[in-house]
Amino acid sequence: MPSFIDLVCGQGKPLPSMLHPTGFFFEAWINWTAPSEISYPSFTAMLVIEPKTELPPRSIDIPPLRGFSIAFAFIFGLSLFALIGQVRGNSRLFWSFIGIVCVLLGWSAVLFGLARQRGRRLLLEFVPRPQHYLQACLQTAIYAYWGWYWRQVYESYYLVIAQLVFAYAFDLLLSWSRRDTYRLGFLPFPIVFSTNLFLWFKPDWFYFQFMMLAVGFTAKELLRWNKQGRDTHIFNPSSFSLMVFSLGLLLTGTTDITWGKEIAITQFYPPHMYVFIFLIGLPAQFLFGVTTMTMPAVVTTYLFGLAYYHITGVYFFFDSYIPISVFFGMHLLFTDPSTAPRTELGRIIFGALYGLGNVVLYYGLHSAGAPEFYDKLLPVPILNMMIQLIDRAAGSKLLHAFDPAGVARSLAGRRRNLAYIALWAIVFAMASAAQGIGDKHPGQFVPFWQQACREDRPHACAYLMVLHTNFCRQGSGWACNELGILEAERERDRTAAVASFERACDLGFTPACRNMERTNTGNAAPETAPPTVQDYPIVLRGSKAPIATLTPSALYTMACNQGWPETCERKLQSE
Repeated sequence: MPSFIDLVCGQGKPLPSMLHPTGFFFEAWINWTAPSEISYPSFTAMLVIEPKTELPPRSIDIPPLRGFSIAFAFIFGLSLFALIGQVRGNSRLFWSFIGIVCVLLGWSAVLFGLARQRGRRLLLEFVPRPQHYLQACLQTAIYAYWGWYWRQVYESYYLVIAQLVFAYAFDLLLSWSRRDTYRLGFLPFPIVFSTNLFLWFKPDWFYFQFMMLAVGFTAKELLRWNKQGRDTHIFNPSSFSLMVFSLGLLLTGTTDITWGKEIAITQFYPPHMYVFIFLIGLPAQFLFGVTTMTMPAVVTTYLFGLAYYHITGVYFFFDSYIPISVFFGMHLLFTDPSTAPRTELGRIIFGALYGLGNVVLYYGLHSAGAPEFYDKLLPVPILNMMIQLIDRAAGSKLLHAFDPAGVARSLAGRRRNLAYIALWAIVFAMASAAQGIGDKHPGQFVPFWQQACREDRPHACAYLMVLHTNFCRQGSGWACNELGILEAERERDRTAAVASFERACDLGFTPACRNMERTNTGNAAPETAPPTVQDYPIVLRGSKAPIATLTPSALYTMACNQGWPETCERKLQSE
């Protein structure tokens, strides 16, 4: 068995098949269902293969001293971030930067000192890959749009840039530690950007952000296998590190040291975010054929949500059929062509499994009282490990009848990608028209959950209490009063109910003042009343961003559209 030094300092070797972390029983099932003469699918069956559009790499011979100067340029650039006012004003953030700079400097001194002593000649290759710089451009557009509605994104831009500088320095040092060649390209951009789209640590704990990136790059370098005669990494780098740190945060109960919850919530703040992400995903789907993963993931999750609603009368994800953060993951997290199946049917299975994985993990996390937003982060590395077995399953006789590769064989390459995009556009348009995807899903709004609670549908009253609690904290006296009524009548918690009524009374909601006395004496049932004009900007927002200043007429129009009682008549009276 190779030692750790062999792994770090030598070329990575593919894992033996018996050690593949995909499981003996799954492989045994494949061998049983597939005929013995069928091996890993041939290239003729692989119609969805990312085109090779790379230019030949340009190489530069680098003496060790010059290599050190290149690494030092990145490290020195990283050290400059310690001079920014926001960094100097937070001692823990400041020392996070100083600490990582010292680590990189020490690593550089040892690496290039030994390289010079041993007479190594290093190579620097410039290899710009389209999938990397395309993703970087598209993700930048997402940050720009999202940040307009959640300013924390704009306020943290310098930390994202710092992570890019660190990523280049770390990747360079890791590559030259294991081989003589470093490939300079745009790879750090999609890794850093996709990592920060789903999880980032607050300033006091920002050293974990550097560690998370380091884990991703290290996994890409060390955890490799032979895929159709090509030595390649097993895991999507960002998804692997996201899974590792998500598990750590879950096990330690320390999610609050990250912006994870806020990220999952605020990504829905911009208007028409589903449409925006749909459009952002089109270039990669056209160039690299990843529609066969995204569309099945969306369709599988949506169909499950429809079935759940028809059985229970409520929504599985409460405020949507597919949460926006999961929709992000279906477009930007698990669709890396390098870590996905190569066959057309394999990619469809891969996408469907990701959708089901989100459902299963959401249920498990919700049942355990853990933050549900981790659902989209945990399944990707597991699926990455299964891709070769998925492709073998796709080539078996059992699934041959379902293989779309035999349909419209004349459509190949990007023409076939375009056909899938056209089908995906139809599916997306139909789901949007049915309010399955978009800004107006009924599960966002209070009237739906009030009706569901009155009918005693599963989990409806519990979720209605969550909505009232959130709106009460934001300053709605009406929501505090409604929360108190639920606490008094359903929870039988008189103390909590009185506290909610008192809060509502302090906010100027008059019926709550009388409800305090009624609850204390127990002489009568609590009194309810419609929201005031001051309440509507809070309770009408649903899962979207805070509502800007609107006229009473506009507020009543919104309330009427959401199904609030008597608001349609009030709208007419206010005009």
